Amino acid sequence: MHEYPVTLEIVRIASETAREKHGRVRAIHLVVGEDSGFISASIQMYFDIIAEGTPCAGATLTIRDVKPKMRCDKCGRLFERKRFSFTCPWCGGAGSPTEIGKEFYIDTVDLEVP
Repeated sequence: MHEYPVTLEIVRIASETAREKHGRVRAIHLVVGEDSGFISASIQMYFDIIAEGTPCAGATLTIRDVKPKMRCDKCGRLFERKRFSFTCPWCGGAGSPTEIGKEFYIDTVDLEVP
């Protein structure tokens, strides 16, 4: 349910950008990490409803999902954690969490400007 207010903010930011440039939004590109706490499908669902009547109406919303990565404490390589395991698949060392997979931001907004 917390995707609704965040989608409102995405539409507000993109609409404001379009108004400043006297254009309309053609596409919004988001980056959403799987560990960000936001569900991409919910944002997508709310987008069309919220965008109606704004400069974002009819725009495409694309979402690039980012899988979480761990960093091996022994060899330093990044890897995706397997279920119930924190072990590096290359050297067997212990993995530590990173910030990869916690991203949530607007990457770009494509505008149509006359």
